[in-house]
Amino acid sequence: MAARCPLKELRPQRLALIKPSALGDIVHTLPVLTALRRRFPQTHLSWIVHRAYAPLLEGHPDLDAVVPFDRSALQKGWLSACRAGLRFAAHLAQQQFDVVLDLQGLLRSGLMAWATGAPRRIGLADSREGAHLFYTDRIAEPGRTALHAVDRYWLAAEALGASGPKTFRLPIAPSAADWATSVLGNWPRPYVMVSVGSRWLTKRWPPAHFAEVIRRVQAHFGGTAVFLGGADEANLAQITRQRLGGPVVDLTGRTTLPQLAAVLARCDVMLANDTGPLHLAVALGRPVVAPYTCTRAFRTGPYEQSARVVETKVWCAGSYRKRCSRLECMAELTPDRLWPVLREVLQAWRQPSKSA
Repeated sequence: MAARCPLKELRPQRLALIKPSALGDIVHTLPVLTALRRRFPQTHLSWIVHRAYAPLLEGHPDLDAVVPFDRSALQKGWLSACRAGLRFAAHLAQQQFDVVLDLQGLLRSGLMAWATGAPRRIGLADSREGAHLFYTDRIAEPGRTALHAVDRYWLAAEALGASGPKTFRLPIAPSAADWATSVLGNWPRPYVMVSVGSRWLTKRWPPAHFAEVIRRVQAHFGGTAVFLGGADEANLAQITRQRLGGPVVDLTGRTTLPQLAAVLARCDVMLANDTGPLHLAVALGRPVVAPYTCTRAFRTGPYEQSARVVETKVWCAGSYRKRCSRLECMAELTPDRLWPVLREVLQAWRQPSKSA
């Protein structure tokens, strides 16, 4: 491979995609993976990812290997972190990648790209924390605030000569599918999957608001509220459940990632904040409805479902602040504003259900 061969002329033998986290960001990157497989059908494709998210990618038909790393090992004191970092760097070097594509664009991922020793290390121009210092090639872009994350990552696929539709491929493991079937059992439909949590306080629509719209769903359409999310969101789910009177299945903190995907594949609508499970549902082709407070739908909304996002109208809307002492958006974005959107989705669900 020539030292400065144009990106579109590269023919890598071993290519690594770096997108370690978080769940929503990994989902947004899936179309790039499938595009790279179309472009390079004979290339060995690997994905470098945080160990916690590796189960979602294992067995993916467009991947040859998943390369997990343990972030917790880097948080056990500087000496242990150095040893773990050096071991992982040596492991990356052994993979003999000739092209690495870093779509995380942070110092840690830039160092990973450099540690591979790949002759071509590619990243987006708007990388942060000095990640660009470790790249051999930077892909021009209008900036992270100008495009949806899916379209922004797609620039990298195009730079490498990939084309075609943006396809979200996310196969469901048979064992996870069987588990989801057994858990949902004979609970009444529609299945309204609910994720009330978020790592950011400023993304968390109040449990009382969630409960109000779920009560309206069950009053007008019946169905079962299925709560999903991490173990740290169990308390929020419990607070919401206590305000309900209809059927409820609480799976908060009780699913693996493959099981989460399998359950979401069966949902009739998902009601969630701007979080990973929301984007996972979108990738699985399921309809979603989402309240957006501190983030913007045009940047990180459910891809191609922006009409089902209800955004706050307060002065600081879309500020991407992780903390806020005012949270005016939570009072302004009422259940009354979100209900018509959710009702429309469920009316569309009910019509084919009746004619079936």
